[in-house]
Amino acid sequence: MTDSEAKSRAAELRALIEKANHDYYDLHRPTVGDRDYDMWERELLQLEDAFPFLKSEDSPVRRVAGGLQDGFKKVRHDPPMQSLDKTHAKGELVEFDSFIGKSVSSFSYVIEPKVDGVSLSLKYSDRVLVTAATRGNGTVGDDITANVLTIATIPRRLPPSAPSELEVRGEAYMTREGFLALNARQAAEGLEEFANPRNACAGSLKQLDPNVTSSRPLDVVIYNAGGVGCDGFSNHTEMIKGFAEWGLPTTPWIKKADNINEVLSAIDELENLRHTFAFEIDGAVVKINERGLYDILGSTAHGPRWARAYKYAPERAETVVEDITVQVGRTGILTPVAELKSVFLAGSTISRSTLHNEDQILRQDIRIGDHVWIVKAGDVIPAVDSVIVEKRTGAERVFKMPSKCPVCGGDVRREEGEVALRCVNPGCSAQLCRRLEH
Repeated sequence: MTDSEAKSRAAELRALIEKANHDYYDLHRPTVGDRDYDMWERELLQLEDAFPFLKSEDSPVRRVAGGLQDGFKKVRHDPPMQSLDKTHAKGELVEFDSFIGKSVSSFSYVIEPKVDGVSLSLKYSDRVLVTAATRGNGTVGDDITANVLTIATIPRRLPPSAPSELEVRGEAYMTREGFLALNARQAAEGLEEFANPRNACAGSLKQLDPNVTSSRPLDVVIYNAGGVGCDGFSNHTEMIKGFAEWGLPTTPWIKKADNINEVLSAIDELENLRHTFAFEIDGAVVKINERGLYDILGSTAHGPRWARAYKYAPERAETVVEDITVQVGRTGILTPVAELKSVFLAGSTISRSTLHNEDQILRQDIRIGDHVWIVKAGDVIPAVDSVIVEKRTGAERVFKMPSKCPVCGGDVRREEGEVALRCVNPGCSAQLCRRLEH
């Protein structure tokens, strides 16, 4: 690859990653699968390493991805809230182990679930919770204290055994059952459903009205130290035990490993348990147990060198979009639905999947006749993850939303600020039936 070709490809990858970050963190509507996103990040890192002139502090792979939102006070993180370098291959964990072994002589590992939620920081002063903040861009986050105070499992006051000044970090999440119940309410009220529990959690924490947040089934797992209060712990497992003793919610599963072979066994064990937790996980976090080694190993601008996130392969199945039909809801909203060639996935047979709205279809470029990958959002709701573009034959048909209600033939309208088309005929039989059901 020439310098010019590398520069062009790097610009293309940066644009793809920045758009994906905006969709994921700001709009809470992911438009690309985790594996594709991770591949883009890795390719860009490799390009920047091979062509040093491409390196930039503004590169999306050399800073923490995240979003800040208007309407919230800002909180500065000290030290910064970093992300984790990711791997999808066990061989790369072996390489990670080799890297650690070259830097320090004696160490062990700890393995925990990688909760698929929203990172946050909790600060206690005089053992009273005073600030809760999102990770934001790693250096500055949004103050969401009022919203976090609605999460019942987070202690407002710590016991006398806890440090007077303490900062801890963790992951907020929406429970699987709560996510399904929330989407059922959204559908009943004619509102757009959330794509997955992580997006539902992010949207709930970023509400300007805490009363809305309090109605959402949120919880949290605390798994890391912040800037103050944890220096007395020599290792990670001891620290997590201390958190639990202070009343902070901690991970229900944690495993210590003395060598890399035990690490590989632990991540396999965790994968078999992934559907038994109240929260979604998308992998395992592997970190050095001895906290005194963290400064020796250091970190990059993106994440610590003493930890890795091992991502599990997504559970998905290939099928064909045989047709796209349109349903009419109680409030008149027209929802496109993919009619799929039946396929078995994660314990059930899938033949339909909501496509949410026309904008979503356009973002994913889903066409009738396409081969697609199907996943289960929240391990329950079928969703089209991506189109298998290389299998297109040219016979696929672009879908258009109807200009009239498909049930009553009445006018449809897209209100300002909405993403959905709506049948405006109050006598529409589909709406009447949905109201009666409601």
